[in-house]
Amino acid sequence: MDRWSSKVSGTDFGHIVESTFRPPWWARSPHVQTIWPRLLQKRRAIQLHWESLELPDGDFVELAWTPEPDRPKGIVACFHGLEGSARSHYANDMLAVMHSQGWRGVMMHFRGCGNHPNRTTRAYHSGDTQDATFFLDNLASRFPHVPKVGIGFSLGANMLLKLLGEKINQSWLNAAVAISPPFRLANCAQSINQGFSRLYQRYLLGSMCKRLLEKMNRLDFSALSLSEEKVRGFQSFRDFDQHVTAPLHGFANADDYYQKCSAISFLNKISTPTLVLHSVDDPFMNPEVVPQAHELSPFVRLELSQQGGHVGFMQGTPWRPVIWTHERVVNFVRPYLEGQP
Repeated sequence: MDRWSSKVSGTDFGHIVESTFRPPWWARSPHVQTIWPRLLQKRRAIQLHWESLELPDGDFVELAWTPEPDRPKGIVACFHGLEGSARSHYANDMLAVMHSQGWRGVMMHFRGCGNHPNRTTRAYHSGDTQDATFFLDNLASRFPHVPKVGIGFSLGANMLLKLLGEKINQSWLNAAVAISPPFRLANCAQSINQGFSRLYQRYLLGSMCKRLLEKMNRLDFSALSLSEEKVRGFQSFRDFDQHVTAPLHGFANADDYYQKCSAISFLNKISTPTLVLHSVDDPFMNPEVVPQAHELSPFVRLELSQQGGHVGFMQGTPWRPVIWTHERVVNFVRPYLEGQP
């Protein structure tokens, strides 16, 4: 197994290596990197087949599958980011790229993020690995001899890293990729509540509160002592996590949730070959969230760029942007899906 030792800026960082990504002159801003692909990048064409996967507690998650190749060479299991779905620009295009390589992609939607609201008060969060475990068990039983890899984006990347650190001897995935994971949740909650980044928080928090209010009209949330006025008064992710995420999922408070679910606590336990792609200028975070070499296991390769935004990594021209991540991910996962060349 390649130990992935390299140097960054002349200093030996062990398993932290300098990314080959370089932004074009017009997209050096982290906000351009983050926003431009979502607003102006043309989506790749892909037809998805939707499936409902029943869960042991009576709820369900929705799976979005790419078309089955004539001769499938592998399965790529994907996990989206906060309030995302297979329709999100980064997810849609990654699924399309996987399909173009002859691999079958499948996106597991966290509870309530697919086409239908989920049945229970339980939602999802950055450290909820229970549903993903059930999903991966299901994949293993249905396709026992097909090689598989996992890809997580943002919140889904944090969840995937945590899962791999919890299930050290897992046999579902031959390899994994985590793109822009919020390694330290408390730091991220603080960073996104400052400056221009508050616009991202406002957008995502609005979606989260809207989804919650819709569920409150159908289900009994009395145990949380929530009112519509209180929910509409949330000003930050920390507010939401303190009053909703934590009590709804068994944490003492927001800090307890952040401490127990941050990927940083699990990176040194991972025994699955894992590529992490992260940018220092990620506007959802700050440079302090980046792991140190001693916090990574020998199986984790962290490729760090100085620029790239959040799930951005965009190159090309303004009107024909190209996502560098696609080629990098394909090159990394191919040996684990098709065997060493």
